[in-house]
Amino acid sequence: MEVEQAVALHYAHGSLEETILDALTAAGKDLNRLTPKDLAPVDEFHVGGRPATIAFAQEFGPRPGMRLLDVGCGLGGAARYFAHEHGCRVTGIDLSEEYVNVANALAARVGLDARVSCEQGSVLALPFEPESFDGAYMFHVGMNVEDKSRLFAEVRRVLAPSGLFGIYDIMRLAPGELSFPVPWASGPESSFVADAASYRRWLEAAGFEVLKERDRRDFALEVFAQMRARGAAAGPGPLGLHIVMGASAGQKVKNMIGDISAGLIAPTEMICRAAK
Repeated sequence: MEVEQAVALHYAHGSLEETILDALTAAGKDLNRLTPKDLAPVDEFHVGGRPATIAFAQEFGPRPGMRLLDVGCGLGGAARYFAHEHGCRVTGIDLSEEYVNVANALAARVGLDARVSCEQGSVLALPFEPESFDGAYMFHVGMNVEDKSRLFAEVRRVLAPSGLFGIYDIMRLAPGELSFPVPWASGPESSFVADAASYRRWLEAAGFEVLKERDRRDFALEVFAQMRARGAAAGPGPLGLHIVMGASAGQKVKNMIGDISAGLIAPTEMICRAAK
């Protein structure tokens, strides 16, 4: 519980919904006519943002009507994407009560509250019945979870037989000290980055077959290069993940980019299937 409290505190903001709405207004958006795409610059809290979500979906293969669980849903950006673009019904769960409240408020603003519902809770004790979902996914969540074995067992429990489980996490490539703060942690006490081999071992023990695995380091480096080019040309805009990460956003991103560039870590995709 102490780790979960530290993680929740790391993501705490205090006035996140108001800040996001003010930034949307400053960016020229009509708050009464918002679309999921309008929200993407601020609610896709993972490396690569919406393009990474789209690329992940191509590998994951969502279907209309699919019951999906968003594990560690954050502000619900991915949940709204799967609901809007693929016709899925998505339930999200996250440690942060503030994030959950904002996720539900934003879903309502874009008319997706009938297909997207998020709730506060622990991913290590999912409050759902067995076989409640056809698929599940998590984006940049495992780095905050020490007991990934238990996490994957919980996801397997709530998935139907042959259900898909997709992961897009920062994973360890080589030994070495990471620089802090980073977007997911202020210090090492709440950062639990593991390598892909460990993920595979934990997933297989929980009853999953790993179907696909993809190292996204080159993609991440290209994303960062594009960010630098845009920043140099136009400067920072009102919308962006700096809103979510707060005053230390620049240092967090700089440290993460440095560790990815040094080959210590990289965003990595895995697509798994639950055993029958």
